[in-house]
Amino acid sequence: MKLLRRGDSDNSGKRDVAAEEPSTASEVTSASESESIEQIGKGRPTPKRRDAESRRRGPVAPAPLTAKEARARKKTTRGNKEDRKVAAAERRATASERRARMLAGEDKYLLPRDKGPVRAYVRDIVDARRNLVGLFMPMALVLIMTMFVSPALQSIVTLAMLVMMLFMAVEGYWLGRKINNQVRARFPDTPDGGFKLGWYAFVRASQIRKLRAPKPRVRPGDAV
Repeated sequence: MKLLRRGDSDNSGKRDVAAEEPSTASEVTSASESESIEQIGKGRPTPKRRDAESRRRGPVAPAPLTAKEARARKKTTRGNKEDRKVAAAERRATASERRARMLAGEDKYLLPRDKGPVRAYVRDIVDARRNLVGLFMPMALVLIMTMFVSPALQSIVTLAMLVMMLFMAVEGYWLGRKINNQVRARFPDTPDGGFKLGWYAFVRASQIRKLRAPKPRVRPGDAV
């Protein structure tokens, strides 16, 4: 009886080992199958983003080796002579239209320093009056030419320019105060003001009237 029990116990142990071995073999098989499936699906490392984008764009042409080759490549890429003339004419027309609208005072085409109703109001105030500082540029040119013609007048020309600059400083200060007061009365909620706005008015007033941009909308003496 003992022998039979021992044999039974030995056989049961063997059956347990035999039962465990198929499960281990199945796990190994499933792992190898998953690895093989992964290798079949991928088979290579994941490419970098820039490499994938470069492949989508296509091959990149090599850099030209000589200046002659560079000129030839540029000539082929920029098209024929007629196409270049048409493109240049379109660019000139677009630029001319933008400049015309800027000179007309359309807010969309103005420079950032000229945009807004406050700056337009300041330009109208300056353009509606005759400013002494507007004579500075032509008078300075006349004085400088006189100095070159007659060196003996150099001291007189220098004194005249100093006096002119003094009058310009006084008028610029007065104009800046006047502009700021009128802007605060017309636009009480605007943050634009102070020295920056006064300087904008002074620069506008010092320019020759025909060369101002945008062009004046009012004539001297008009009410603003």
